[in-house]
Amino acid sequence: MMDSWATFGADLHLEPVGQGLRSGLMEALREAVRTGRLAPGTRLPSSRALAADLGVARNTVADAYAELVAEGWLTARQGSGTRVAQRSAPRRPDPAAAPARPAPSGAGYDLKPGTPDLSGFPRTAWLKAARKALTAAPDEVFGYGDPQGRAELRTVLAEYLARARGVYADPERIVICAGFAHGLALLGRVLRRRRVREVAVESYGLDLHTDLLTDAGLRIPCLPLDEHGSRTGDLAALRGAGAVLLTPAHQFPTGVPLHPDRRAAAVDWARSTGGLILEDDYDGEFRYDRQPVGALQGLDPERVVYLGTASKSLAPGLRLGWMVLPRHLVGEVVAAKGMVDRVSGSPDQLTLAEFIASGAYDRHVRSMRLRYRRRRDQLVAALADRAPGIEVSGIAAGLHAVLELPAGAERSVVQAAAFQGLALEGLSRYRHPDAPATRDALVIGYGSPSESAWAGALDALCRVLP
Repeated sequence: MMDSWATFGADLHLEPVGQGLRSGLMEALREAVRTGRLAPGTRLPSSRALAADLGVARNTVADAYAELVAEGWLTARQGSGTRVAQRSAPRRPDPAAAPARPAPSGAGYDLKPGTPDLSGFPRTAWLKAARKALTAAPDEVFGYGDPQGRAELRTVLAEYLARARGVYADPERIVICAGFAHGLALLGRVLRRRRVREVAVESYGLDLHTDLLTDAGLRIPCLPLDEHGSRTGDLAALRGAGAVLLTPAHQFPTGVPLHPDRRAAAVDWARSTGGLILEDDYDGEFRYDRQPVGALQGLDPERVVYLGTASKSLAPGLRLGWMVLPRHLVGEVVAAKGMVDRVSGSPDQLTLAEFIASGAYDRHVRSMRLRYRRRRDQLVAALADRAPGIEVSGIAAGLHAVLELPAGAERSVVQAAAFQGLALEGLSRYRHPDAPATRDALVIGYGSPSESAWAGALDALCRVLP
């Protein structure tokens, strides 16, 4: 039997156990006191009120209370009711007796890649866009909505992506999703249903993404990678591959753009085999020392799936992303998303649509581009001054840099950083299991710290470098 009472402002659930009602009630009350659910001094319901709530005789509750008073669990005084007794707190272990372990020093800085500066989120402009969007929103916005996403956002995105990223898009090709990982999971399902067995991946990348593909039942052979990006000419040798996942604008994590010849080779492979290219444009808006590298999708919209997200440009907590699909894939992806897989709320979609349409998105990206470029320049200058033997690469765009280390030094540097309270990740963290280990390096995310933490994080990094 389970019941509850809500007396004196407390909602207490009791599950009487034992061979009888009284013994079960007593044990449930003892357990509530032992575990702290009933704090010392808590006033219990009267025997009449509790009996009525539990559907038992009043004498059963009165007898249980009396025995618990005798055992010292409860106290009962005329005029003050029945209360939980004051009991000695259990003796806490002596901290000095605990085994000693090295305590990390420092302020706890995080230089792992993958996160923007969350303190830079444009709260005022976002709130203004939300107010305007919701004021004009029809009532049906608060219903379940279209799995493909709000037409208002798809329309604005089509214009923005064509202008800023060279994507060939119209609203009917776009499906809104909850970030890149969600979109990739949906595509994995669709590819598996199409009898695709393998999706080629770059030899360095996020294991989260490869795990999503393997979870869909797909094998993930890897493409070699060099200073010109992934060697897409090797795709022809992967006989079983029906698709390839690429980060052509700014390879993650090495930071190199895919060479034009290799971009063309990838598209030629897709056309000749009927394969698909899955293009991850995770930080395409942030470039510093070069002209924008347009999206690969513009070379062949029927063979390339373009995936973008607001996670780097705005914040990952928004859970807003998009896919621009070949026409023949739209229906299958929407069906895979289904009626129960709507994880991007319509109000947030309308807010983002207004944010982009008003020009606030462009202004925010320009502002953050200047911030990240300044940090990038400060990183390079600090390394030149304090660690001149460290070579830096992958810094023409994006939110991270690669710091080359002496052979065999990667693991010790990451461990030393952790001891100092600095979170770092080595390049090996992103290596495909089948790829050879040819480099020791750090992948430094300079977008993650807040403005106030950046100087301290940079100083901590320089202290642990060889």
